[in-house]
Amino acid sequence: MPHRALSLLLTFEDQLRRDEAQSPAFLHRRDRNFALARQAEGKTTEVRDWLAHLQRFNGPESKPANDRRLIRWQHINAGFALLGLLLGSLTMAGLMFYDGRGRINLTVIIAVVLVQAVLAVFTTVQALAGWQPWRWLTRQLALADAGGTSGLRPLHPQLMARAAHLGGLCFGLSGLATLLVLVTVKDLAFGWSTTLNAGAESFYSLARALAWPWHALWAEAAPTLELVSQTRFYRATGGYHHTDPQLWGAWWPFVTMLWFAYVVVPRLLLLWFAGGHLHYRAGQLLQRHPGRMALYERMATPTLDTGSTREEVTTAPDLATATRLRPRPATCHAVVLWAGADPRSPGRALPDSQGPVVSAGGAASLADDHHALQAVARHVHPLAHPEVGLFTRAWEPPTAELADFLEQARTLWPKHTRINLMPLAADPSTPPPPHQLAQWLRFAERQRDPGVIICAGVGP
Repeated sequence: MPHRALSLLLTFEDQLRRDEAQSPAFLHRRDRNFALARQAEGKTTEVRDWLAHLQRFNGPESKPANDRRLIRWQHINAGFALLGLLLGSLTMAGLMFYDGRGRINLTVIIAVVLVQAVLAVFTTVQALAGWQPWRWLTRQLALADAGGTSGLRPLHPQLMARAAHLGGLCFGLSGLATLLVLVTVKDLAFGWSTTLNAGAESFYSLARALAWPWHALWAEAAPTLELVSQTRFYRATGGYHHTDPQLWGAWWPFVTMLWFAYVVVPRLLLLWFAGGHLHYRAGQLLQRHPGRMALYERMATPTLDTGSTREEVTTAPDLATATRLRPRPATCHAVVLWAGADPRSPGRALPDSQGPVVSAGGAASLADDHHALQAVARHVHPLAHPEVGLFTRAWEPPTAELADFLEQARTLWPKHTRINLMPLAADPSTPPPPHQLAQWLRFAERQRDPGVIICAGVGP
């Protein structure tokens, strides 16, 4: 999704979740020092600058994984587009069906076009009002932000409106293309008919009103009173000998412009508006985000000077915890590669694995994580003392997603399984620096699980 405000909002929320593992005092010193440094340089301290500053501490090999939330919505947009293409072609083929006996009723075509225009307006209104008539679909597609709170939840009305307008635009374009093909390869006979007591003058007034946007650009696409009078038909009438056959096909410019002006153009304009509205709403949510208010409060509030000469932002936290580093095991019964961590790059080697090597976390879906857990469980359940190696990137702080993964592992794997968390350094030839290992030691201590240990070293 090419929405900078939306991507910025999601990146900001992800950073806030990572900061939950840090102490308030550390966050205060880090953000206050950042603000002072930016002010001394005469630069701004916006959220975008703050995120760019923190990104530099993620290591040279770190690349942000594709956000599963945005990818899921891209798939929904593609689904709506494909559905619109199919339904547009089928709808136009049905409206243009002509076997030489009846007539293609313009009244029905006008009704379908007006319904499409009303649906387009309604879609925009529901997005502006924040309604969610698509809530049932978001639940079916598991879009309710499984795995935690997300900035996408309040944007569901705008996201669904954008997908619906994209589908509507594809519907209109597909229908227009089908109409032009049928006009070229078939002899279509148009007419108008209604049960109501309406004369030719009334239908002529309606047609001229609908043709007002283009009547000066394409005169043939604006019907005349003679054409309207000569092409009225009744199904009970068997013969049409009194009407020039060419008049029955003279309606096609009007039908083409009617479909283009009231189906394609509104959807195109409203799709552009929906993109701008989504960008605006994401910016509003970021401006009003409680985390943003707390961030600026930390930036503006001076820290208490204790007289220490240490630069707390760049100095490693105290490692005096109950959890201690252990050496890496030489063998593991299974290996899990978390969030793209790969020890098989040059200069590194996997421990001798007697079982599966699976990937989880990062760009993997929740279903993929569950399949990885089950694959390991099937292998380690028969073992007396199973050991699982879980590789992570040392420079990326532990996330709540990893904690949830370990909690599920305890329910699926044997209770006595030893889980070796092995953070990888950015440089394959050196072990992770102490300040990176410190966050993993604190993470293991918070798990309150003696079977979760942190292993350090360059290789097994």
